[in-house]
Order: sequence, then structure tokens, then C-alpha cells
Amino acid sequence: MIIKFTERQKKILEIVKENEPITGQEIADLLGFTRATLRSDLAILTMTGVLDARPKVGYFYTGKSSINLLTEKVKNIKIKDIMSIPIVVTENVSVYDAIVTMFLDDVGTIFVTSENFLAGVVSRKDFLKIAIGGANINKMPVGMIMTRMPNIKVVTPDENILLAVDKIVQNEIDSLPVVEKEVVGNQEKYRVVGRISKSNITKLFLELCTE
Repeated sequence: MIIKFTERQKKILEIVKENEPITGQEIADLLGFTRATLRSDLAILTMTGVLDARPKVGYFYTGKSSINLLTEKVKNIKIKDIMSIPIVVTENVSVYDAIVTMFLDDVGTIFVTSENFLAGVVSRKDFLKIAIGGANINKMPVGMIMTRMPNIKVVTPDENILLAVDKIVQNEIDSLPVVEKEVVGNQEKYRVVGRISKSNITKLFLELCTE
């Protein structure tokens, strides 16, 4: 998003850059306007974050719009800062019990483990398909319907939140398992330590935009 300023607002920015700190009255005098005439311009420049106003001191030039400031904040947020507790079942749990777990915890995806490591992922769509198919969900293990490794997108706690956003959007999924990598024998395995979902991301951006 590109913020376009008026010619008068651009002149105000140049004056502040050259004379900071400078009061609103001093800016008005240099431009040949009244302080009241510039009030809306100064308000816009301050709200967008390009100017910083300090009482009894004046205006300072920051050079950063609120969009840029928001981007900088997001780039400093790691997945571990906002991830949720993962909802996990073992692969031998029945489909019925897994469905109950999903609805009790109010999530759209459950992570499935085998010997404490990530083995698969199962979603509401998977449960719906098997239920419509008429299978005996009380006896069928969830491992039979899950999406298995290595066809699962994962993220790690220290990665940037933007990476999680990109994977969720590109793969059109509800959430991602947050994992820690471990080498067992000659194999790299994933221990599930968290969950990052669309809800986590929506809450984050709401908090940032209302600060």
C-alpha cells in the first residue's frame, strides 16, 4: 500500500526534516498559512507515523509510515511468540474418538503422532469424507485416514510468522504443526510443540493494528 501525500503535506515534511524539532506555528509561518489551516495536514502526517509530535517541543521527522512500522513489527515476531497448544492424538486412536477430541477442543485440524513424533494430520474434511462413506468410525484408527509425512507442511518455533502465513495461504490449510527437529538413527523426525492457525494470525494482526 502506497500512501500519497498532497503537495502541501510534502512541503511540511521537507520543512520538518530541515528544521526539527519545529512547532506547528513555525511551520505555518514558513508556509504562509495559519496554524488552523495546517491542522488536518499535520494530523494526517502524525497518524501515518511519518511525523512524530511531542508536546511543548514540536514535530520530528521519522521517515516511516504506519505501514512500514507494522511491517517491521511483524518481521520481528517469531512463531513461538503466538503459537497455541497443539491438539494431538496417536495414530491408533479411533476416528470416532478423534472427532470427539476435535470438537471438544474446537479446532479444525488434529496432529497425529507415532512414538511421540509427528506422523500425520487429519482435518474436518477428512472426517466428513469417511463419515459419509459409511465406514465404522468406532473401529477404524485415525491413522488410516490421515495425511502422512512427508506430505505435511511444518514450521519451527524460531521461524518468522510471515513464513507460517505464506505456507497457510499457499497450501490453503487451516493450521500448521510447530515442530522441533530431532535425529533418530539416520532419520530426521519432528516432535510437535505447538500449533499456528489462521486464528492465531488474525488475533496478532488485530492487536498490531489497534495498538
